[in-house]
Amino acid sequence: MKLARRRFIQLAAGAAALPAFSRIARAQTYPTRPITLIVPFAAGGGADTVLRIITERMRTVLGQTIIIENVGGASGTIGTGRVFRAAPDGYSLGAGNWGTHVAHGAIYTLPYDVLSDFQPVALHQIFYYILAARKALPANNLQELIAWLKSNPDKASLGTVGVGSQPHLAGVLFQNLTGTRFQHVPYRGSGPAIQDLIAGQIDLVFGDPSVVPAVRAGSVKAIAVAAKRRLPAVPDIPTAEESGLAGFSFSNWVGIFAPKGTPKDIIGKLNSAVASTLADPGIRAKLVDLGVEIPTPEQQKPEAFAALQKADVEKWWPIIKAAGIKGE
Repeated sequence: MKLARRRFIQLAAGAAALPAFSRIARAQTYPTRPITLIVPFAAGGGADTVLRIITERMRTVLGQTIIIENVGGASGTIGTGRVFRAAPDGYSLGAGNWGTHVAHGAIYTLPYDVLSDFQPVALHQIFYYILAARKALPANNLQELIAWLKSNPDKASLGTVGVGSQPHLAGVLFQNLTGTRFQHVPYRGSGPAIQDLIAGQIDLVFGDPSVVPAVRAGSVKAIAVAAKRRLPAVPDIPTAEESGLAGFSFSNWVGIFAPKGTPKDIIGKLNSAVASTLADPGIRAKLVDLGVEIPTPEQQKPEAFAALQKADVEKWWPIIKAAGIKGE
């Protein structure tokens, strides 16, 4: 009888240890196949460009290919919805920014909750917008641009990545502060908007880091940066405040999210891969050259990233709703 009882206790103890053992085994073996990272915007934008640099380095850390799939449309809600519906197994991830994971919750009727239906993995970039104009536009600085816009009300066009995006809100605030009026033209991503700016099809963009090459090439005019200080990547461009528009500063962030329910050990392994990548001097140099600000190691952690997202929701949702901005 004692032997049977001892055997029962041993089996019970072994069964209790199985979940912990399973988690350890999963963390050690993950990933065993390629990972898909959904970017909810068209190729060529700032988030897409930076993620391609980061994921190439992450591949060597994780030992598996990371496939970037661009799923643009509806201001990023289509691609984000794909991530929401994906299996929470670490093999389907999504890129998300202030627009997709903050503003959209106040603007659109969504099948998912931007806060509770995703798990932040890692914050990997912070950036500021560059107000750029088509090359032939008859203004070379911010004051000349404001004067031209006032002389041509409702004739100019601002290309953005969609309704409720930060560039859209930046445009609304710019008009309110300067007493100007221009048209809003939403695109499927910043890449197509910048291409149309270069081609002279639109007049203005608040560009993410993907506009920097066009600025350096002289394909577009850089008017001002919407930041509190000049950007190291383009130090010759003055801030909006330097140019006479006090307090006009907009920053955005981009990070990696996983579907709700993704195991914490997998989140941890992915976060470590991002952190290792962002610590690499070569990667850091490339990102800084693009105009990207690299988050601190503490900011990169899932818990800090989640806190940032929640704080932005609490700050911006009332502002967006008071402005009456709704998805088209």
